[in-house]
Amino acid sequence: MNSISKPLILIIENDTETAALISTYLEKSNMYPQICYNAEKASNFLKNNFVNLILLDVQLPDSSGFEFLKKIRINNFKTPVIFLTGETSEVKKIKGLEMGGDDYITKPFSFPELIARINTVLRRTEIIDDTKLSENTTVNDKPFIFCNAEITPENLKIKFKNNKIEILRPKDLGIISYIKSKPNQIITRKELIHSIWGIHANINSRSLDQYIVKIRNIYNNNSKTDIDKFKTIHKIGYIYELKEK
Repeated sequence: MNSISKPLILIIENDTETAALISTYLEKSNMYPQICYNAEKASNFLKNNFVNLILLDVQLPDSSGFEFLKKIRINNFKTPVIFLTGETSEVKKIKGLEMGGDDYITKPFSFPELIARINTVLRRTEIIDDTKLSENTTVNDKPFIFCNAEITPENLKIKFKNNKIEILRPKDLGIISYIKSKPNQIITRKELIHSIWGIHANINSRSLDQYIVKIRNIYNNNSKTDIDKFKTIHKIGYIYELKEK
């Protein structure tokens, strides 16, 4: 975990005393805590804030922790989750992990153990993220062709028919890869931003336009006619037009 930045930990716990104690220990451990006492408030918080990890009580006043996790995973929230549970049943613990939980800790627990579990999950998440170039691409993705140029995610290289090679930025690759995956479909600006930067990203259309201009310039310097397949739809988004066979 990066020692310079403090991770934001969302505590979803209906017991106010337990939540306050957890919050205190997180602050002492150089973390930012945020408490929500029910699922509804937690959902609203997640819609507007980036969270590094969620501590999730299994029993909430307006939902179960299992149901809450199910809903956020359906909505593509990939935030790691540690269940806080009073259940001793292995079946319940296994259910939480199978639903997409990253760990669980049984009440009552020691706070040093809780902090250790949090740090372990955060480190594991960072290792996974090290391979990510954008929300939709990783360095392990296979090479592909876009507008008659060969793109290799592993080294961010784009090779044109004239054998000239350019280097893409990670988000350039993400944009190209996403558009390539949806030929002949209109892709809105909002859809593209969420797919590349994530649903919580504070990226506006003007910033996206700058990336699109950069990509077009790379192609125009090497393969002007091929980039014509990638069209801008005014005030809506983009389309990658391929002739139907």
